[in-house]
Amino acid sequence: MRAITKSIEPASLTQHRAEYYCSYDNYSEKDELRNTLVSEQRSLCSYCMGRIRATAGSMKIEHWKCVAEYPGDQLNYRNLLGACLGGEGLPRHLQYCDTRKRDLALQWNPADPLHQIESRVRYDPDGTIRGSDVAFDAQLNDVLNLNLSFLKTNRRSVLSGMLDWWKKRKPVSQDQVRREIQRLAGGGGDLQPYGQVAVSFLRKKLAP
Repeated sequence: MRAITKSIEPASLTQHRAEYYCSYDNYSEKDELRNTLVSEQRSLCSYCMGRIRATAGSMKIEHWKCVAEYPGDQLNYRNLLGACLGGEGLPRHLQYCDTRKRDLALQWNPADPLHQIESRVRYDPDGTIRGSDVAFDAQLNDVLNLNLSFLKTNRRSVLSGMLDWWKKRKPVSQDQVRREIQRLAGGGGDLQPYGQVAVSFLRKKLAP
């Protein structure tokens, strides 16, 4: 997971929320909302970090706090995330991200700066994602199912590429590390899917 910096909500969402009979279901400008979410998430799923595009057929609008339990937050922009389709239509053991999560609770929100999501996950050499505490680690597996074999393989591939980069340049200076982090995570536009795995590796190299 990577931290998401929320931008200004779509004007249509602000206007809809001001209407008397407003709900997520009768909000008609979901295309505008998808565009905004995908842009601020730099075309990555909020959970698995796979590629998403701003169409109904390639992404979902996720409520971090589910509508069933928190109806008052259904139009709260801070509660809305862009997620991949997550194996929609497949058996539950093959579903992941929002499709797997459904109405289950998740301890930390990647779009809440107070939750510091990047400090709460780590990646093993085999691509396994782990939580920093027992409860969140269980949610990564049981709620989001982020250790499906193909997701682990994708993360391991990114980490392997970073290790090759590191070995070819040893010894690597701190300035080189910072420049590579900036290349991978800075600027604007689309980010590399699962690239946060490489960024996490590099940031550990900068740690005192």
